[in-house]
Order: sequence, then structure tokens, then C-alpha cells
Amino acid sequence: MKTFSPKSADINRTWHLIDGNGQVLGRLATEVARILMGKHKPIYAPHVDTGDYVIVVNASKIVMTANKLEKKRSWHHSGYPGGIKSISYARLKADKPEQLIYSTVKGMLPRTKLGSKMLTKLKVYAGEEHPHQAQLSPLRREGETTAEFSNA
Repeated sequence: MKTFSPKSADINRTWHLIDGNGQVLGRLATEVARILMGKHKPIYAPHVDTGDYVIVVNASKIVMTANKLEKKRSWHHSGYPGGIKSISYARLKADKPEQLIYSTVKGMLPRTKLGSKMLTKLKVYAGEEHPHQAQLSPLRREGETTAEFSNA
């Protein structure tokens, strides 16, 4: 028996709509990363991008456990000496909630060209509205924005 390796013709990409309202940031990000990588599909291969597109709405309504919202900080560097900057997660959530989810998911993907390609399939929006209505199935277009998974 030969080893199966997925080709571009074998990959069928679908769109997943995930509602971030009341979801814990880390649990939401792991599920999004799993869908972006394609680990939920039987044809998954680590060297091929078999993942689907993911739309995350209500990014401003995510929650964080414990006191992470006040205590955790996001760091970035300008590239110049002494150019390290930080911002608290509470301020980041208030100013750019999309960036909070985007950077968390980015940290869970491979740090390669393939990981960058996977990240382009992630669309994050702070509110309920998004411009991808045409890509969703007719059942989803009627206003149903439930997550593909549950915390039960």
C-alpha cells in the first residue's frame, strides 16, 4: 500500500464561521489553528496546506481566564536598540481586538512559509458584521453565527 499525499485537486476548502462571544481566547485560538492547518480532515498532511477558511466574529467579546486581561502584555520590537514596546491585553482588546486573536492564532501555527499561507485564510472582525456572506452556506447566511464547536 502506498502512502497517500494530498494533491491540490484533493483539497476541498470550506468556510467556517466562529462566534467569539463569551469564548475563552486560548480555547478559541486552538480550535481556529486546528481548522486552518486542516487537522480536522482525514487527508491532513503536515507538509501540505489542507486547511479551511475561518471567519471569527465578535472578537471584542472574548474573555480571558484569571487576571490575564490586566496582567498579560503583548510585546513587539521596532528593530532599533531600546525599541521594545509592550501593551496590556486589556488595552489591546479595547483598541484592536482583532489583533489579539490574530497574534494568538499566529503563535499556534508553524513558523514557516506554509504557516504564513495558512494565516492568510483567517478573517477576524470585532463586531457581528463581515463581508464574507457569499462564501457561507445558505443555512449560515440567514443570521446563524454559532461556533463550529462547543465548550460542553
